[in-house]
Amino acid sequence: MFLERISILNFKNIPEAELEFSANVNCLVGDNGTGKTNLVDAVWYLSMSKSAVGLTDGQSIRHGEDFFMLDGRYSLGGGERREAVVCSFRRGGGKVIKRNGKEYDRVTEHIGLLPIVMVSPGDTALIHESGEERRRFLNSFLSQTDREYLTAMVKYNRLLQERNRLLKTGPLTGFDEILEVLDMQLEQTGTLVYRKRAEMVGRLAPKVAEYYAVLSSDREEVEVSYRSELAEAPFGELLAASRERDRICGFTNCGVHRDDMKLEIMGFPIRKYGSQGQQKSMLLALKLAQFDIIRELRGVKPILLLDDVFDKLDMARVEQLIGMVSSDRFGQIFITDSNKVRLEGILAKMTENYKLFGVGGGTFTEL
Repeated sequence: MFLERISILNFKNIPEAELEFSANVNCLVGDNGTGKTNLVDAVWYLSMSKSAVGLTDGQSIRHGEDFFMLDGRYSLGGGERREAVVCSFRRGGGKVIKRNGKEYDRVTEHIGLLPIVMVSPGDTALIHESGEERRRFLNSFLSQTDREYLTAMVKYNRLLQERNRLLKTGPLTGFDEILEVLDMQLEQTGTLVYRKRAEMVGRLAPKVAEYYAVLSSDREEVEVSYRSELAEAPFGELLAASRERDRICGFTNCGVHRDDMKLEIMGFPIRKYGSQGQQKSMLLALKLAQFDIIRELRGVKPILLLDDVFDKLDMARVEQLIGMVSSDRFGQIFITDSNKVRLEGILAKMTENYKLFGVGGGTFTEL
């Protein structure tokens, strides 16, 4: 699977662009702030129907405009099948996602059609920020491979919001009965979410360790594990035991919305004890392991976006990374860098089949 071409209108700092891509490697070079990341974010948006960098749809509209539109044309199945995806958003009109000219009833129906993995500077939040960032990673990951998980996660969030609203409202007629019904439904969906996350992290962990060993030349060992209260007791029991505390606090104190993924190096939290290079290698190993699992489960090679990944990596780790992504196990790759000399040196070691684009002020020129 690969993106043959993209048309962009009013997306972030890009007024208008139309680009055709290589099925293998596509590189974007230019100063910071010129639009490299905005282009790869547009590619991400076509797969995930939202920005990768946490912007709302309204914030993704170019300044002074009322809408944006992204049009991507894909080749699937060795070129035997094609997909046309159009994503648009207009102030006051909302978001529209179309596949081959037909609008989806629900945006979530699109997730997983065009698998994608992105590595970016913002991924440092997976190391340094709260468990919410790591849960977001797992949710995005599983949503591309497991429709049942995505449905359950959407339902769980809705039920959690309803339960928290009820707890904030306080005692009213039928309070206990309503809470009991919500807890039964929350237990069912939350248990499924927990089970699928735990299974995925169990599958992810050995692959992360394998990739990290290559990136670090076996200098250190890393471990990934999943932490959840549901590993200690059934969710229904946890909800019942926490009910009085929840009434006092006005929100739900237990559940999979509080779970976390532990990232360790030599038995210690990598957030505290890992160097910048080690942390960056852990992030790369996580994303490359994610790529492998999506490929195995979906039977297609996801698009791989490498946005400004070479900073804070020593040359040995850069060489190892390039060696890995140059192999046949990977498909279409997008790489951004502000250093043209470094990028051309990397390309010389990767492939002769690539396209190189210069970026400046939201415009793109094939070099």
